[in-house]
Amino acid sequence: MKRLHLHVSVPDIAQSIQFYETLFGAGPSVVKDDYAKWMLDDPCVNFAISSRPDRAAGVDHVGIQVESTGELSELADRLKAAGAQTFDEEATTCCYAKSDKSWVADPAGVRWETFYTFGEATTYGESDALAALEAKQASSGGCCGPAVAPTPAAAPAASCCG
Repeated sequence: MKRLHLHVSVPDIAQSIQFYETLFGAGPSVVKDDYAKWMLDDPCVNFAISSRPDRAAGVDHVGIQVESTGELSELADRLKAAGAQTFDEEATTCCYAKSDKSWVADPAGVRWETFYTFGEATTYGESDALAALEAKQASSGGCCGPAVAPTPAAAPAASCCG
């Protein structure tokens, strides 16, 4: 079974946990100081939130979680067949989990992650492939603006997404 993944950056983790607990009618399966995750069956989604100083509030990325490396390979092959450049990672630590991943930006600049998780991690971790994808988007004028929200004194960044 494949599961839709949605990761949202939030300014206040505790306040957001309360909101999503009420919305989903269930508590998160993982809770950290800067992260929470719900593995829901109805709707069938891996929904995660995080509060990270380098991220603007809002949808951070979307994805598809798979149950095997074979399914991951199949999805990565589909992305490549669609003409998208993928950024692949093996045995990476991200979001308190150990995973193999394939990242891509869709034609509108939305970041997609396909991944197979095979273990837990004690740290949030970082994604080298995601950093490469973000750098590529920044150098090509990706449509969704910067990863960090501009300071109030700064002029707003041009963006097609908001």
